[in-house]
Amino acid sequence: MAKRNHPRRGSMAFSPRKRAIRHFAHVNAWPEGDADEVRVQGFAGWKAGMTHILSRDLNPRSTTAGQEVRVPVTVVEVPKMRVLGVRGYELTPYGKQATGEAWLSSEAISAAFPDVFERISTRKVHDTDAHFETLESADLCEVRLIVATQPANVTGSPSKIPEVMEIGLTGGSSSDKIAFAKEHLGEELSFADCYGEGDLTDIVAVTKGHGWQGVIRRFGGKLQSHKNSKKRRQHGNMGDFGTGYVRKTIRQGGQTGYHQRTEYNKRVLRISNPEEHPITPAGGFLHYGNVGSDYVLIKGSVPGPAKRLIRFRDAARSSNVQVHEFEITYVSTASKQGA
Repeated sequence: MAKRNHPRRGSMAFSPRKRAIRHFAHVNAWPEGDADEVRVQGFAGWKAGMTHILSRDLNPRSTTAGQEVRVPVTVVEVPKMRVLGVRGYELTPYGKQATGEAWLSSEAISAAFPDVFERISTRKVHDTDAHFETLESADLCEVRLIVATQPANVTGSPSKIPEVMEIGLTGGSSSDKIAFAKEHLGEELSFADCYGEGDLTDIVAVTKGHGWQGVIRRFGGKLQSHKNSKKRRQHGNMGDFGTGYVRKTIRQGGQTGYHQRTEYNKRVLRISNPEEHPITPAGGFLHYGNVGSDYVLIKGSVPGPAKRLIRFRDAARSSNVQVHEFEITYVSTASKQGA
């Protein structure tokens, strides 16, 4: 009888499949740009749910050119974020290391944003101008903003404690970026300040968790024959005899979901607010509720369940992606309750 071969079931590219350390993602790298003007490279928002739109296909080479096509979209609520500080990085033999940071004074934060002190410590002494001088004199390779979300403006967020995170800056020199950060320190940033309609972004988020699952569901393995003397939902064996231990490449049961994942080249179809374009369906979004502040429509799906805090980043692999103009003719606000 011929030997049976089949492709490997379950990619090893995401190993180890362990739980994310926090409920929102950490962006490891910000793509470098050559723009002359400084701009912000990212944002954060809460996933509300999905709906669909009708869009006129303006791609002349498409088989549906000129026709209305149905497109699934994800609604992400993106209230404004507040700039709390700036951090500079130097390139060392051991990689990028933080050189210094300049924060808004504790008094200013307390006056405008008191809840953030549940995430950061109160600084009794912090000379902001002196720290900016230190950053300006340093040989920086990267400058990032330190920003905080405002979940108090989101009815669907289960937590009202702000999350503090870094967002990259691109364009201009390091001194230009520091001047930009100094100018916007303490101000609010909106999604429209970072991206426009039709732009491509990468979305980094933590996927929906499913807890501990067996190898069949976790890796999509094949069930054993019904004549198997042991169990159907298990491996035939755990490796060879000679090794003496189970290799890490052997597919086994374990944590499934709640992993940080990045989806590339997701297109922003609309940036709006409920006053201009109502988006909340009849009865509200399932497991989320109503959208009461700025929101964006993202083409396709987004990792994570409703209420998950997701992060946007400049598209890192958009060089070979062709984008065409589009025209939204209808946005569905029908009930998602099944009624």
